[in-house]
This record gives sequence, C-alpha cells and structure tokens, in this order.
Amino acid sequence: MARHNTETSPEAAPMSTQNSTLRGLGYAFVGFAVFASHDALIKALGATYSVMQIIFFATLFSFVPMAVSMLADRTPSNFRPHHPWLVMLRSALVVTAMSCAFYAFSVLPLAEVYSLLFSFPLIVTVLSIPILGEVVRAQRWAAVGVGLIGVLIVLRPGATEITLGHLAALTAAFCSAFGSVLVRKIGNEERSAVLILYPMLLAIVVMSAAQPAVYQAPSLLHLAMMALVGLFSVIAQHLIILAYRAAPAGVVAPSQYSQIIWATIFGMVFFGERPDIWVAVGASIIIASGVFVVWRESRTDVSSNKPVLKVRSPRADTGASARPTRNSDTDKE
Repeated sequence: MARHNTETSPEAAPMSTQNSTLRGLGYAFVGFAVFASHDALIKALGATYSVMQIIFFATLFSFVPMAVSMLADRTPSNFRPHHPWLVMLRSALVVTAMSCAFYAFSVLPLAEVYSLLFSFPLIVTVLSIPILGEVVRAQRWAAVGVGLIGVLIVLRPGATEITLGHLAALTAAFCSAFGSVLVRKIGNEERSAVLILYPMLLAIVVMSAAQPAVYQAPSLLHLAMMALVGLFSVIAQHLIILAYRAAPAGVVAPSQYSQIIWATIFGMVFFGERPDIWVAVGASIIIASGVFVVWRESRTDVSSNKPVLKVRSPRADTGASARPTRNSDTDKE
C-alpha cells in the first residue's frame, strides 16, 4: 500500500496557512506585551529622570544590537539615503513622537495614554490622502469621525483639565502616523538600515546635547531599567516584523489593541491607577474605529495603498522601525 504523503495532500496547504497565522498572532501578542512592559518601565523611570535622559540611554542600549545586525552589511552605499530630506523629516518625526510618548507615559495613566495613541490608524488614513493619493470613501471617513468622538470622550474638554501630557500623547500619535505614511511613500526605495539608523543617530545627538541640563547620575538598578527599555524596543519590533511575515496584516494589525489590557493591569498593580469609565468608553470607540479601518483596507478594491495595513510597526515612537512592505528585510538586502 502506498504511503500517504501529508505534505502534498489537499489538507496540507490550509493547515500550513492556519499554523502560520497562529504563529504570527503569537509573535504579535508577545511583541505587544513586550511593548507594554517597555512603556511601564518608562513610566517608572519618568518619576525620577528627565524624558531626555531616558531616551538617551535607552537609544544607546538599543543602538548596540541594531548596529551589530546592520554592520553585517558592509556596502557603504547601503547607508546613503535616496531621499535625504524626507529621511531626515521622518527621523525628526520619530524623535518627536518618542519624546512626546515617553513624556505622556511618565505623567498620565498608562491606559489613558494608549487610548490617545490608538488614534494612530485614523490619522494615517487622513494623511494618506495628500501624501499617498489614497482615496478614502464615506465608510472610512465615518470611522475617522467616530474615532474623533472617542478621543473627545477620553479628553472630555471642559469637564476635565487637558494637560500637557494629553497634548503630548496626541502629538506622538500624529508624528508616528506622519512618519509611517512617509515610510510608505519612500520605503520601497530606502533600505531598512537607513530607516532604522538615521532616527537613532538623531535621537542620540539631540538627547546628548540636552544632558548637561537634565542629567542625574542613575543607580545601577535604574541604569539596568533604561537598558531594558532599549532592549525591549528591539525585541518587540523584531517580533512584530515576524508576525507580519507569518500572518496576514488584517489579522495581525488589530492585535496592537491588546496593549491596553496590559496597560490596565500594569497601571493597577504597579502604579495604583484605577480605570476611568470615560477613558474605557472612549478607548472602546477609538479601538472599534481603528479595527473597522483595518477591516475596510483588507477588503479587495477598497484601498489602493492600504496605508494602515502596510505599517509593519505601529510604534514609531520607539525609534526603530523597518521598511513596511512584506518581507521588507529581504527585498533589497
């Protein structure tokens, strides 16, 4: 009797696809849990140190593993940008997003910061119109409008004070979205090394210039925590990239909202934060709007650019993000 070859059977391909999707989701959920841990460390450090000092040390520590991986590619031209002004603009946006997000995490409840950062896909949708020529029809515009209502519920202008931390979180979301749309525009012509290296170098230069004014000698424990912030950033980014390689973007993208679960847990356990009902309502509306935008983009003939789905890392505020296209690390390297 002939042996049944499971590798060529009709059932093998769907099973392989399902396993790949589950593996991708596993990478994504772990990656976003690492991101949430990264943000909790920032909040803990922010009670003692300036955001500029935290960014300086975290970027230095994350630069080491990034540099090791990039130095394996010894072609000097690989680090020369094809669009220098747009690369520098995107780098400035990344550093601004990182500074604002770190500040927001240090002064606001974690869940509240996430609620505002989750407006990212809605902002990407709007910015993709002038920058990418994306056509946004009524349903996605409605999702953006509903998401804006969610932001207003979180902020509750007039009922509660809108602080610098709230403005910083919204600025971080805007700069992250703007930077991500720029990557969609130039990413196919720029190497991942360029997109990663230049924001990190700019962050180190800018934050080192600020150190004489803000520096406090850190304890060994706090120095180790800053190192973990940098390390967690690299690990989480890598896991998210693996997730998008293994599973469809429409499946992976909504998993970013799992961060708010970790934020609520970390906030309650480590910082004594109690969930605010209005923040929960607003966050639910923003998340629902973002998921709807992802779902619409995943449908055939709805979006020509898929600006949200093609963003392989929604965390430009961490400073390290690669080219957003599928298999980005292999197409030009």
